[in-house]
Amino acid sequence: MGKNQHVVPNHKGGWNVKGEGNSKATVHTHTKAEAKNIARKISNNQNSELFIHGKDGKIQSRDSHGHDPFPPKG
Repeated sequence: MGKNQHVVPNHKGGWNVKGEGNSKATVHTHTKAEAKNIARKISNNQNSELFIHGKDGKIQSRDSHGHDPFPPKG
């Protein structure tokens, strides 16, 4: 399982995709939508979690692309 991916606002504008625990952004984009698309691909590729943060830094949503502890039945 790879590093969880976070979409976070950049203090100078735009949005960053950061791997959990990394000090530097993997990717910087101008829009949140771009960052979400890139982070989703990375997260899916690494079987990890995706966390989408708002401008206030709080987590707005999350998505699992890995070993979900409670997979849906059927």
